[in-house]
Amino acid sequence: MSKTILIVDDSASMRAVVQVALRGTGYEMIEAGDGKAALAKMTGQKIHLIISDVNMPVMDGITFVKEVKKMPAYKFTPIVMLTTEGQEAKKDEGRAAGARAWMLKPFNPQQLLAAVAKFIAP
Repeated sequence: MSKTILIVDDSASMRAVVQVALRGTGYEMIEAGDGKAALAKMTGQKIHLIISDVNMPVMDGITFVKEVKKMPAYKFTPIVMLTTEGQEAKKDEGRAAGARAWMLKPFNPQQLLAAVAKFIAP
């Protein structure tokens, strides 16, 4: 059975880049353009990892993380923030909300694969 990764980013091209980086790993991928759309797609199916941007319209990534952690089915799902935000205060806010890792854009595909492998085995 393949593992599922939810990719949340308001940039369709960034979602595509993440998918290309993970192509061939055997992971199933679900996409959403913002936190609210992502929550609507979280309907009880097993999601093994979430990769989310911080700066998005409708619902930003930090608010999204807080909402995910309130959901019994997903409160233990690891979340990796993939963002241009590098300030320590923003990272601290993400960690406090429940994010497990923080990666900066632009990212190295090998670094992303290593981060994903740290949280879920293929």
